[in-house]
Amino acid sequence: MLCYAILLLASNALCQTFDYIVVGGGTSGLPLAARLAQHHTVALIEAGGYYEVEYPLAKTPAADVLPVGSDPGVKNIPVDWEFITTPQRGANGRRVHFSRGKCLGGSSALNFMIYLRPTRQTMDKWAEAVNDTSYTFNNILPYYQRSANFTPPNTAKRFPNATVLYNASAFTSDGGPLQVSYSNYAMPWSTWVARGMEGIGMTEAADFNSGQLNGYQYCTSTIRPNDQTRSTSESSFIARSAPKNLKVYKKTLAKRILFDSNKNAIGVQVSPSRTLMASKEVIVSAGVFQSPQLLMVSGIGPREHLQQHNITVLADLPGVGQNMQDHPFFGPSYRVGIETLTRPANNPLYLVEQYFRWAVLHEGVFSNPVADFLAFERIPEELRSGFSEDTRRNLSWFPKDWPEVELMSGAGFLGNISSMFKDQPNDGYQYASILGVLHATTSQGTVTLASADTSDPPIINPNWLETESDQQLAVALFKRIRQAFASEEMKPIIIGKEYEPGESVQTDRQILEWIRNNVMTLWHPSRTCKMGTRDDTMAVVDSRARVFGVNRLRVVDASALPFLLPGHPQSTCYMLAEKIADDIINTTEAAKEVSRPDLR
Repeated sequence: MLCYAILLLASNALCQTFDYIVVGGGTSGLPLAARLAQHHTVALIEAGGYYEVEYPLAKTPAADVLPVGSDPGVKNIPVDWEFITTPQRGANGRRVHFSRGKCLGGSSALNFMIYLRPTRQTMDKWAEAVNDTSYTFNNILPYYQRSANFTPPNTAKRFPNATVLYNASAFTSDGGPLQVSYSNYAMPWSTWVARGMEGIGMTEAADFNSGQLNGYQYCTSTIRPNDQTRSTSESSFIARSAPKNLKVYKKTLAKRILFDSNKNAIGVQVSPSRTLMASKEVIVSAGVFQSPQLLMVSGIGPREHLQQHNITVLADLPGVGQNMQDHPFFGPSYRVGIETLTRPANNPLYLVEQYFRWAVLHEGVFSNPVADFLAFERIPEELRSGFSEDTRRNLSWFPKDWPEVELMSGAGFLGNISSMFKDQPNDGYQYASILGVLHATTSQGTVTLASADTSDPPIINPNWLETESDQQLAVALFKRIRQAFASEEMKPIIIGKEYEPGESVQTDRQILEWIRNNVMTLWHPSRTCKMGTRDDTMAVVDSRARVFGVNRLRVVDASALPFLLPGHPQSTCYMLAEKIADDIINTTEAAKEVSRPDLR
């Protein structure tokens, strides 16, 4: 490795050295790089460019439905990696498009903008798993708060029946650059979903940012309140005031990490045939699929797998690319008597009118990120009667305040989500759905190498619905959604019988078969470089995100989570970046203090 690095340096007169190199300018990598650059020189390597230039629609909240369809044959947008899964047994052999952001901002430029935090007992379990009390909820909360700048909803513009409960004290008055607020427009369908949740016995939550996820409410979103545009890691941390010590290498693909003879990470080879050197550390934030890929092509990962690709093994870490968890979802659809996204999908004139209403007045349908209303719960006992002993035992691992499922307002037809916007029926009716999301999953997938070249996408196998407990939980959740649609509170708005899948689907076997044919990812992959303790053979990084078996190398993104948390992980990706940046800066400053001579 050292000889290779020296030869590469000798042939590259353009080689530059920085204190830190961060690979990946996404939800975690970009804020991490920006924080470090306040104190050190930092190179940020990003394979994509600026979404504002390549895909300006990303700024429009409602446009988040455009790039995320399941159909692997549809080429969507230039800022998507366009990953395709392996054929999924749990999805009846389907290969599924798995959208990931390829731009500065990463998936924060493509996601559904939901911002919420995990539960208190979840964070206690994290702290226990990594043997580090700094991850308990009260200790970690300041790092969740550091990035976020909260603005209450604009009650003058929102519907009177879309009142929001929130806890302003969950945020700080001197919060960071990431804008967290609410759309000026509430989906009319969401107001009816709220009634449906009440009809099946759920209660309104005070907020989802203070350590509890139980009940229903209009959620906070990463939206700029002044102009109702998307707030991303890029727009928040570098678009307006990039640190002078930060050098961004856009349209640059990391090829491998370089090490010296002592297994110290000393640089990154980038494409085409160029090297950047790090005097202190290399930090990998390339995402759940490409962080393990970069580690493996650099010699860090499962020995046998690396040897299959003729990669010299630097550190035999069996957990690299393993342990993957995700939140799968599905949902029945109904005809409804109110306006939904079916209208703009089928009416070009109305679509243009609403777009300009958003662009000029900062209101209307396009100011809403679609997923504006959520509900969390544990499956009621009446629907658990079919759970096996194994399922009950698996679900007992999750803390009491960890919701097993989520019900989301979906103002349109779903089906198999091949194209959430283009697939709306055009028969004169409006369509709506309630999405069911599994949050207590036990199925685990993998990310493996197709080759030793990062230009080739990795092999992605999420393994959705592989375990009996996931299957039984999914069937129970489907029945729970049907209870909401059948409630007295929702009857005034429902037209006719269930449209999809229809009332002929009744038995558990039939329900599961329909779910398999239509299940989709909620785009929450995680833990392919999972955090843990040194005695955990499947752990890849410690509680400070340092990679085991080598030196001066960290992984900071959703791949480093010890397990997939309940809720939506965007806030946690920002939190982890803030925490590790603070750890690095404080450790470096402390070392400076120790090395200073005593002048007394």
